[in-house]
Amino acid sequence: MKKIIVSLLAAAFTALCLPLSAAGCSEREDVVKINEVTHSVFYAPMYLAEALGYYKDEGFEVQFTNGGGADNTMAAVLSGSADIGFCGPEAALYVAIGGSSDSPKVFGQLTKRDGSFLVAREPMPDFEWSMLQGSEILAGRKGGVPAMTFEYVIKELGVDASLNYDVDFNYMTAAFESGIADYCTMFEPTASDYEAEGKGYIVASVGEQSGEIPYTCFAAKQSYIDDNPDKIEGLLRAVTRATKFVTENDAATVAGYLAPYFDGTPEESIANSVQAYKDIDAWVQNMAMKESAFERLQDVIENSGELERRVDFDELILTETANRVYQEVYR
Repeated sequence: MKKIIVSLLAAAFTALCLPLSAAGCSEREDVVKINEVTHSVFYAPMYLAEALGYYKDEGFEVQFTNGGGADNTMAAVLSGSADIGFCGPEAALYVAIGGSSDSPKVFGQLTKRDGSFLVAREPMPDFEWSMLQGSEILAGRKGGVPAMTFEYVIKELGVDASLNYDVDFNYMTAAFESGIADYCTMFEPTASDYEAEGKGYIVASVGEQSGEIPYTCFAAKQSYIDDNPDKIEGLLRAVTRATKFVTENDAATVAGYLAPYFDGTPEESIANSVQAYKDIDAWVQNMAMKESAFERLQDVIENSGELERRVDFDELILTETANRVYQEVYR
């Protein structure tokens, strides 16, 4: 974990040295820069909030960049090249443990379970998790929530399998296609596209097996939160409204709005992905993280041997604004 913290701070320092134009940053006051851990239908409400004009209703636009991993996303937040990071809360937790002035705080949670699907090389209509015994699996970066959740699942089931941590998050699918490992975890729509091309077969939902855990959240430096309370509240309101839209509309309707965000992916495939996430109840309605969920997250990280010390809920998590927004949207 110390290596992760050092890596984050080093990346942040490097990013600070970049000119704003090289970092792809906008200095417009009505723009909120969000660095997302990866691009996936799993985060549908965040894109829908833009497609439906909800951010504009709050008086700002959003600018998305892809971090390609929670460590990179948190480095962007620490450096100031992103206003808000959207990634697993473990990234902010590691920074809090390492000690940092103006430490990022988690102010909203979007997903409440693992959004990845386990992909095999051959069809396995009667798949059981015990079948992973002795196999090699590409499940994510060491210390990241995807990998730790997978570790937690197989440990709880008593399955002895080898997790390959050597491949960068953005290259896992390509590595699997090249012949590395027996199984690979993939988000949607990548998993469905991979299956549609006949390259592999979806055999299980990791999130369905793992149960609820605070999986992907919004975090920002305390200084940004203090200086921009209107944008923090506006973002939470826009995304909460978008999540409500997802629950109240069918997958095909939602896919129509998401299509521009997934260029080259058939709308039918996007709809299938949306339905898959609706089926596992992927999104929270109230974006205020629960203390019990935060403690379970720390249990999972502790299980992986990546937690130097436990962090008090109030040290890292902010809930007041998200709770107020939820009461307003769902009243």
